[in-house]
Amino acid sequence: MSDLNPLPHTVKRDPMNNPVVTGPSSEEFLQLAQAPADVSDYAGTFYEQVGGRAVFAQLSKNFYASVADDAEFREMYPEKDLFPAQIRLQLFLEQYWGGPTSYSEHRGHPRLRMRHMPYLVNPHNRDVWLGHMNKAIDQLELPMLHAETLRDYFDRAAHSLLNASS
Repeated sequence: MSDLNPLPHTVKRDPMNNPVVTGPSSEEFLQLAQAPADVSDYAGTFYEQVGGRAVFAQLSKNFYASVADDAEFREMYPEKDLFPAQIRLQLFLEQYWGGPTSYSEHRGHPRLRMRHMPYLVNPHNRDVWLGHMNKAIDQLELPMLHAETLRDYFDRAAHSLLNASS
């Protein structure tokens, strides 16, 4: 039997006690984001090109630091501690861009629209969110092509998550 197909983990709830997920406990999930990840294991991916885990960890940290400083927008986030959300974003982005699959191993399919449905994503909130994300990208000082690749993705994703017109 292959080590690549371990027995399923017991069913648990994510750090926000939202939809049932499978995988390691929430504490283990948080630790996954801080474990070393060898970018050479992901050769040829955008994840490797931009610098791997350290870059996505910093992007997520920059984003949530900006959100934390925006009292009005911060109200959209139900958690008192933004660190778990920061880790979820980091691991999602790592996986999306070709890195470790820790996100899906813990939370299942990303299901972005479903996960964002409880929140008011109108054009104003979308634009505020994009402003925070663009600021976070700027702080990374990536080569222009990499920064613009990220901006393009986030712009398309944010537009796809609209669930209200005002």
